[in-house]
Amino acid sequence: MSDQRNLILAIVISVGIILLFQVFYEMPRQRALQEAQEQQASQPQPADSGTVKPTPGAQTSGNISVPGVTGSQGESRNAIISGRTNIRIDNGRLHGSLSLEGGRIDDITLADYHETIDPRSPEVELLNPAGTADAYFSESGWVSDSPDIRVPDAHTIWQSGDSALHTGSPVSLSWDNGAGLAFEKNISLDDNYMFEITRKVTNNTDKPVTLHPYDLISRWGNPPVSSYYILHEGPIGVFDDTLSEINYSDMVEDGDIEKASTGGWAGITDKYWLAALIPDQKEQLTANFRETTKDNENRYQIDYLWQPRTIQPGETVSVTHHFFAGAKEVDLLDRYSENLDIPLFDRAVDFGWFYFLTKPIFHVLKFFQGLVGNYGIAILCLTLLVKLLFFPLANKSYRAMSQMKKLQPEMQKLRERYGDDKQKMQQELMALYKKEKVNPMAGCLPILVQIPVFFSLYKVLFVSIEMRHAPFYGWIHDLSAPDPTTVFNLFGLLPFTPPHVLMIGAWPLAMGITMFLQQRLNPQPADPVQAKVMMFLPVMFTFLFSTFSAGLVIYWTWNNLLSIAQQWIIMRRMGVSADGTTTGKAG
Repeated sequence: MSDQRNLILAIVISVGIILLFQVFYEMPRQRALQEAQEQQASQPQPADSGTVKPTPGAQTSGNISVPGVTGSQGESRNAIISGRTNIRIDNGRLHGSLSLEGGRIDDITLADYHETIDPRSPEVELLNPAGTADAYFSESGWVSDSPDIRVPDAHTIWQSGDSALHTGSPVSLSWDNGAGLAFEKNISLDDNYMFEITRKVTNNTDKPVTLHPYDLISRWGNPPVSSYYILHEGPIGVFDDTLSEINYSDMVEDGDIEKASTGGWAGITDKYWLAALIPDQKEQLTANFRETTKDNENRYQIDYLWQPRTIQPGETVSVTHHFFAGAKEVDLLDRYSENLDIPLFDRAVDFGWFYFLTKPIFHVLKFFQGLVGNYGIAILCLTLLVKLLFFPLANKSYRAMSQMKKLQPEMQKLRERYGDDKQKMQQELMALYKKEKVNPMAGCLPILVQIPVFFSLYKVLFVSIEMRHAPFYGWIHDLSAPDPTTVFNLFGLLPFTPPHVLMIGAWPLAMGITMFLQQRLNPQPADPVQAKVMMFLPVMFTFLFSTFSAGLVIYWTWNNLLSIAQQWIIMRRMGVSADGTTTGKAG
């Protein structure tokens, strides 16, 4: 009965991992790939500037549409940018431009990140101007309670004497409405990904004027999504110290979603990239997540409406917010969170429900990487550390398994003697376990202990940009991607590429072999059918792990090798050989 329980438990764990992977990773990945292909194949549609200004006093109704600019969706990004007046953005990490038409930040590429592992491949494009197929930009301005007061909009041509925005070299934009109100924007950029934007309004009229500041991020089309389950991609924010993750589909199905908060932040997150608005942390404001459809195109917008500012005659009023546009580097997000008092800013990296375990694992990997200079070696060091931490528990488990293996001859005799009387056989087995002080379930503990670490490391490898394109040695050039080799073309010696299902790389094969060797050290089921099923598990896991990131397969293989060494040493000390016979060398 105990063997059957162990078999059922092993199968449940194995099948559970397979199903979780298929449901939460492979199926969403294939669906996202199909949607991206369909989107790419679709015909271009007309587009305009497309933002919706927040409306004072009526967040969810009566929205004011901003008139559009000419152009068509899918128009060349370079053509749009070169056909307007820009202020160049370049701080070494960000490249792009700020448009003087509308004063938008809508052209950002990331200098440190490329589309592929080839450093000569194009830089990752984060923000794109209206009129492109994947428009994505930030806008800030003012709205008025009165339609008679003219304020800047998407068509406003701002004036500036500056030509470039660098670290330590801010730019100033100005515009006069011709009716007594003078508007100004001062924009600075640090040496990473954070903009600071200060807006000013000077009232040169003889009457007080009331205006509401607003900020927005707008994204058009169907943004690429890696997975709908294991990773959140889309609208995100922190409101009154509570993280809120909103799916694109929620905005379509539920309409406008409002979030009132003091401070906080809101934006749109991708797997590795983030665009986020960070208002004054003492400001009481309302965030709105809204979706509109124009020409069969979804347009997603996240905006903040601030409290009204009443500007007296001769007075100047200013407000300041920050705008993040860049890579979700964990240490950098932590520094921004501390220095700018941004609550839970690191949660833009989706470390998941096991945040308390996943983030420490990330920091341990980062620490080892700093020592050895390679994330693959860091994974080996992490595996060794985990084994050391759980050494007493694993030692106890392997000792129990060795005792079980030592008892196998006696257990086989009981099965032969009471094979037709299952109840009597179980009674005799339990008596034998009690006499020898053996716990038949103790052997499952190493697997159960590894599962949380396994999933946490999987999450780190999947969501951390630090792991993106991180090389190991030999043929592994990206630890976050599967092993690119396959045994079915002799690891590249034969000139053809097998189907995806047959991409069984060297590392997954090594993992399967070590899993098989480890099984041979464990007590074997007496039932031949059970034994065959257990022997099939390494094969099944080999195919499963071939789709996992190489870093995870390296972890599991190295973990198996360490477990084999530990278990073999314990068996030798207990005088048990691999086939279960007694060596007489116990001590």
